[in-house]
Amino acid sequence: MTKSTTHTTHPSALRSRRVLLTAAIAGVALASVPALAKSPAKIPVEVWKDPSCGCCGDWITHMEDNGFSVTVHDTGNTAARNKLGLPQRLGSCHTALVGNYVVEGHVPAADVKKLLVQKPKALGIAVPGMPVGSPGMDGPAYGGRKDPYDVLLVTRNLMSNDVSTSVFTSYR
Repeated sequence: MTKSTTHTTHPSALRSRRVLLTAAIAGVALASVPALAKSPAKIPVEVWKDPSCGCCGDWITHMEDNGFSVTVHDTGNTAARNKLGLPQRLGSCHTALVGNYVVEGHVPAADVKKLLVQKPKALGIAVPGMPVGSPGMDGPAYGGRKDPYDVLLVTRNLMSNDVSTSVFTSYR
């Protein structure tokens, strides 16, 4: 004859086991996704601009919204542009330094990130002038207008010190 035993567990013990099991599952879930717990480090950018330039402020906001940490120098940008070696003909209303690259004008954040990933042998990238529709020149005052423009890759020949450009990205 087989002996049958009935085992009953007290309700509070069942609750304790459920709490422990739930905590263990949550711990495993959190340990398996550490990337979600940390936000990616922001990319530092140093910007020189005129203190009263509104479109420069809008471009800075665009950069911050896209993962950059911006330090601003409200001293104008002509001296910075000259010091960094970018010709006046490629100039705009603000000049930035990201990593070892010059970023001149209303360059989209995606192109700055592309530059940092590709790491070309270059002085930097530039959007000469102030094309309507580029980041910072795309506010409500422009009524949705988007003029075509190019982001130029700026290179310097070390032998002759000549600066040349090629199209890095074209916006049409």
